[in-house]
Amino acid sequence: MMTFCFTGIRNFSKLWKSNPYLGLSPGHSYLSLFFKDCYGVGNQQKWFSLKTVSAQNTKAGNLLIAKARYFRKGDEGSNKQVSSDSHLFAAGAAKKRSQMNPHKEDHALPPVRNTIQLPTKPLNSQEWDKLKEDFKGKANFESWIILQMAHSHSSIDVAKSLLSWVAAKNNGIVGYDLLVRYLYLCIFHKQTSEVIDVYEIMKARYKRLEPEGYTLLIQGLIHSDRWKEALLLLEDIKKVMVPSRRNYNDCIEGALLHQDVNLAWNLYQELLDYDLIPPLKTLKTFFDFGKNIKDDQYSNKLLDILLYLRDNHLYPEESFAHSIKTWFESVPGEQWKGQFTTVKKSGHCLGCGKTIESNHLSPEEYEFLKGKIMRDVIDGGDQYKKTTPQELERFQNFVKCCPPFDIVIDGLNVAKTFPKARESQVLLDVVSQLAKQNLQLLVLGRKHMLTQHSKWRKDEMKKVQQQASCFFADNISEDDPFLLYATLHSGNHCRFITKDLMRDHKACLRDAKTQRLFFKWQQGHQLAITRRFEGSKLTFQHIPSYDTVVQTTGDSWHIPYDEDMVERYSYEVPTKWLCLHRKT
Repeated sequence: MMTFCFTGIRNFSKLWKSNPYLGLSPGHSYLSLFFKDCYGVGNQQKWFSLKTVSAQNTKAGNLLIAKARYFRKGDEGSNKQVSSDSHLFAAGAAKKRSQMNPHKEDHALPPVRNTIQLPTKPLNSQEWDKLKEDFKGKANFESWIILQMAHSHSSIDVAKSLLSWVAAKNNGIVGYDLLVRYLYLCIFHKQTSEVIDVYEIMKARYKRLEPEGYTLLIQGLIHSDRWKEALLLLEDIKKVMVPSRRNYNDCIEGALLHQDVNLAWNLYQELLDYDLIPPLKTLKTFFDFGKNIKDDQYSNKLLDILLYLRDNHLYPEESFAHSIKTWFESVPGEQWKGQFTTVKKSGHCLGCGKTIESNHLSPEEYEFLKGKIMRDVIDGGDQYKKTTPQELERFQNFVKCCPPFDIVIDGLNVAKTFPKARESQVLLDVVSQLAKQNLQLLVLGRKHMLTQHSKWRKDEMKKVQQQASCFFADNISEDDPFLLYATLHSGNHCRFITKDLMRDHKACLRDAKTQRLFFKWQQGHQLAITRRFEGSKLTFQHIPSYDTVVQTTGDSWHIPYDEDMVERYSYEVPTKWLCLHRKT
């Protein structure tokens, strides 16, 4: 067992000096570390030793590798319509649909109630004993209280008094979970000298630390005059695992903070070589550092970052967009001018009038995507589809006998667009409105839709069949593979109507390039139905004609970015743009 043992120390707080500290940059918060980037500290009792022990006991225990988890919001679309002023994939559209859904339940977790009041000043041993006695929770008191203190950003002095009390009770031993959370508080409160003291303790005793220890120490050291020692910690991590994006971000930030530009770029390239996606704050740091610098090599690297955003369909946050604008306008002799704007439905920038790149796939891109979807989604054993090979073959033969379709309709999905309306009536309204435009229509449905029911009237379904080609699959079948097949088989002009955003099928595509092509094609081909109010005429949300991606013509840049107060789901795209032009 590894322990921190504070023998011969009467007061734990004396272990740390009260030297003036070097501050962290304003605005830094490390609270998320304990909920996202800590590796197994939880309530586990792990101990490190400061006793003089044999060499074989100096190594830390198993290094824990934490996997980042990304939670997607809004997996299910709402049945309610949104304004036709925005398109289906516009940032914030899913949030509006969610807010307008009367059936959505609030699954928010109840607030956590503290069973005791956190101390606001250092406590003596008797006071800590009394506080522990009053604690009614099931968790370990010491672990619980230090976690609450970290969450509430308690003062360093209060945390010191806790650790001193624990050490006195345990023959000088303090648990690792307490120490690492104390280290977090030191970083949050900009107590760099305290961080260095903890670093010295760990460095003197252990050749290896656990990942959370490395991460915290790197964050604490980069703002001190011993910042290069953070690079040694980074090298230690690389001996056993790939460092995290956060580790690289902090080291790059430290290098730029101390004017070592070449090192910063080398670390950035190393991050890319590991196939890690750099944090947006890392990229922002490079732009902030480059303000007012006339250096063609540095400028070219920043332009490469913008192209990286384009290639990976990444969108800067609003503050990052401001940094990009500031950098462009600050470069001596370049005379760039930027403005924040939007793009018209026609695809023209409202700021400069230039046409944004089309989202129309080239013939080569279309054939590539079509082949991939046919193999990976339709013929490739898509785990989400529920149909038989015989029925799929029957459908393929059906499509071959029909002329190319202009619009393919997911009949059951569309019929459920307005919950209060009869489903067959909704479907008939949609088909009738489109049929007036002399479009070749295909309605995909299930066989139960042809059975008389309160929601399905035979006479209305007969009218649907008179105005559109129809294919009714078995009731257990899933419509999406049929919809994708018919749409792609009909050609690049064909569009489709469904509320389903097809994220499951997109996930079946095995590489990022194909997934991006699929989303580009989807944005330009998927129609959504809206209705201003009950009983009003159906309308269709416009399909954007432009590709929401960073783009340049050499003397101009158009960069879509995320607004601060708009919640954008993973399948949506920003609606705000940074327009940059070089003055002539």
